[in-house]
Amino acid sequence: MKSVPRSERFDDVYFSAEDGLAETLHVFLEGNSLTARWEDRDFRETFTIAETGFGTGLNFLAAWELWSRLRVQNNPRRLEFISVEKYPVNSGFIKDVLSGWQDEFGDLLMRFCDLYPVPKTGMHVIDAAEDVRLTLYIGDVAEVLPKIEARVDAWFLDGFKPASNPEMWTADVFAQMARLSHAGTSFATFTAAGEVRRGLQAAGFEVHKVQGFGRKRDMLSGVFTGGVAS
Repeated sequence: MKSVPRSERFDDVYFSAEDGLAETLHVFLEGNSLTARWEDRDFRETFTIAETGFGTGLNFLAAWELWSRLRVQNNPRRLEFISVEKYPVNSGFIKDVLSGWQDEFGDLLMRFCDLYPVPKTGMHVIDAAEDVRLTLYIGDVAEVLPKIEARVDAWFLDGFKPASNPEMWTADVFAQMARLSHAGTSFATFTAAGEVRRGLQAAGFEVHKVQGFGRKRDMLSGVFTGGVAS
């Protein structure tokens, strides 16, 4: 792999220096038990993932690749992936930093880069495949989430670390997550910060501290129960 891309604005990396794809698989796909849930087909016609922090699109590509591998021929189900990004990168940057996983993603990476929009403020709907749609919002998460109407089945919380980017980890964001969730909606995030754990619990999520990726000892995952802490 090339050197890991870093945001100077937030003084943080876009993904793990150890192995960004392995981190995504562990934290977000396994953290939300996506393989088991998709193999069991235990969901409605549409499975919706919502993400805070699109970054390079690595999480979306990993979810799309897994979905494609598990897809049953003539299966009418769809994957809807909703993501918010305030400071978008361009397709050339994405192609460059993710090219080390060309073998893992195959033609999905090039297809995504070809479809990736000019990164300007607003909503961008990308039909990545017949059964996969990405809705990418370029804007502030606090302004975007209240405008979204969806029934989210899994959350990827992937903003830069709370200490560097506190606006992505507020009570208002967690409240919007609760509004868009249903009983059993899962979430996963790389961070184990106490303020994140308490904020999610206050919004009605059951939160567990579990094994993190690589040198990170802990991360958080859990489900929405609807019971808001007093």
